[in-house]
Amino acid sequence: MNDFSTSAVADAKASLVYKTSLRLEAGETHAGKLSKLVEAAGMKTIDFERKFTAIKMHFGEAGNLAYLRPNYAKVLVDLVREQGGWPFLTDSNTLYPGRRKNALEHLDLAYEHGFSPFSTGCHIIIGDGLTGSDEILVPIEGGILLKEARVGRAVMDADILITLTHFKGHMAMGFGGTLKNIGMGCSSRAGKLEMHSASGPVVKAKNCTGCAKCSRFCASDAISYHNKIARIDPDLCTGCGHCISACATDAISTAWDGQNDILDAKVAEYTKAIVSGRPHFHVSLVIDVTPDCDCYETNDVPVVPDVGMFASFDPVALDVACADAVNAQPVIPGSVLAEKLAQSAASTGDSCCGSTPADSQADYFAAVWPRTDWRTTTNHAQKIGLGSCNYQLIEV
Repeated sequence: MNDFSTSAVADAKASLVYKTSLRLEAGETHAGKLSKLVEAAGMKTIDFERKFTAIKMHFGEAGNLAYLRPNYAKVLVDLVREQGGWPFLTDSNTLYPGRRKNALEHLDLAYEHGFSPFSTGCHIIIGDGLTGSDEILVPIEGGILLKEARVGRAVMDADILITLTHFKGHMAMGFGGTLKNIGMGCSSRAGKLEMHSASGPVVKAKNCTGCAKCSRFCASDAISYHNKIARIDPDLCTGCGHCISACATDAISTAWDGQNDILDAKVAEYTKAIVSGRPHFHVSLVIDVTPDCDCYETNDVPVVPDVGMFASFDPVALDVACADAVNAQPVIPGSVLAEKLAQSAASTGDSCCGSTPADSQADYFAAVWPRTDWRTTTNHAQKIGLGSCNYQLIEV
């Protein structure tokens, strides 16, 4: 483990986090409750007048059914428009092969999942351009691991950043919350590669056709061909990731060999770069808390019941509040979490079956993904001045 993942963080002033339940009285709707929540949390105090406003969210991977629906996005879009702002929905292209690896396929999938100007009231702009290479280098004030972040140009061109996050599990970070939605979700393909990999892109020889398209996109002349198979010289490769987007046969991919704690801390540093110097506000929906990220092509049974909707100006406090709220819930029988807790109980001789109300000491994310520690991200974020791990929860 590295020092930043386990060292104590300095005490910080508690940030305000607002929460509303999903229970409805007669005549109420979840969209209406979300609108009241963000207004109570102060979103309308932002000056949106004639300001480009990026609303960062995830449109869902093909085959996944747990992603947030367009109805929630429309609530935020309508509020921004009412305040005179110019909103757009955004996400960046993925590093892995799939339906979201370039802007055209990404937009097609977003439309298939119901995101359009007609359903949400605004357009979609893919933050890092057609192939994931449209980026800006942004300084990271107080960065420890990195000094600058590679961020999608459209995201940084916006005057204001609003995030709408589906809070759920994640295999490398424990959970995918607001910090991941920003730090990983707004980065360019090169930025994602920088966070995920310690060795740069690799070639799958069986998929390579020797078309040489990747070498045309390589600015460092790192790619050569042997028996019509591409080879990447690690000493020349700069890790820009352009070859990954250029390859039409998915023969080039990331090595995925970065350590989880380093990845998690880099996400915090990227988030600091992206939000610094402009107004930002964050919403997190703790519903359908699946064990895996929405980037998966499928989704498993949720691990806990739906909790509610949360909002804050502080993305760090928001993530901690959502994690605490999940850990305070009963476990859903038959879920991955129930199985993991039952296995743990059996190995220790504990009589808990894993489906009883939550133990106050339990960390569900570590139970599902034992090689992760979600506090790495939040602690590091507080250490570099991004926000506070301490919060005051206000019910709306």
